[in-house]
Amino acid sequence: MTAAGALVGRKALTTAKVGTGHPLKHRVLDVASGAMQPKYPLTAMSTYLNGFHMYADEMGRQVEASHFCIHLRHDLHQCVIFDCNAPDARLIGIEYTVSAERFRDLPEDEKRLWHSHHYEVKSGTLVAPGIPELAERAYFKDLVTTYGKTFHNWQYDRDDFPYGIPQLMMGMTQDGQANQALIEDRDRRLGISTAQKRQNRGDIPSPDVLPGANSWESGRTVQTRLEEMEFKQ
Repeated sequence: MTAAGALVGRKALTTAKVGTGHPLKHRVLDVASGAMQPKYPLTAMSTYLNGFHMYADEMGRQVEASHFCIHLRHDLHQCVIFDCNAPDARLIGIEYTVSAERFRDLPEDEKRLWHSHHYEVKSGTLVAPGIPELAERAYFKDLVTTYGKTFHNWQYDRDDFPYGIPQLMMGMTQDGQANQALIEDRDRRLGISTAQKRQNRGDIPSPDVLPGANSWESGRTVQTRLEEMEFKQ
């Protein structure tokens, strides 16, 4: 299925009640578990962020990503990522976010997997939908100095099924890189203005990016691949 076909199908799905195509016994289980089972890790993920990722080895492949995050420790966030914020959203990946201090101490090979958040915040492309401007600014003043490691395990820009292995993702770092059509579509749906967000964040200090992050900017990058090897007893 093409990305366009998947999007059409996606819109059709959101108009139907989630789970109506499942056998009755599955629907009964869903209702019972929803009412009776506490889901502490999910409940704790109280922060909703929307932004864009690109595949670490191909800038032209960019996708929208809805993050649901928890500030796990003072220097570590963890997020689950969906293709949208809807009941039937597809789980497409995960992201870990660390402070500059934690990133600075990482091994050099590990740093190649991480990207900076400075441009995503300053450009207005990363947003916290529905949050008052004052609260959003306070959150992003901290996030602008952080670094993220992101893997997507559903290449939903190509297939409406999670084929393949997890792919390393990166973030844009300067003007002219982001797909403006994706941003404009996102802004229309969420009722926001990336340009206005950018203007409102103009006085947030832009940090110096630490060496080792955004490894693709060197012209060389890393990406995951499937490798066959001997099984160890």
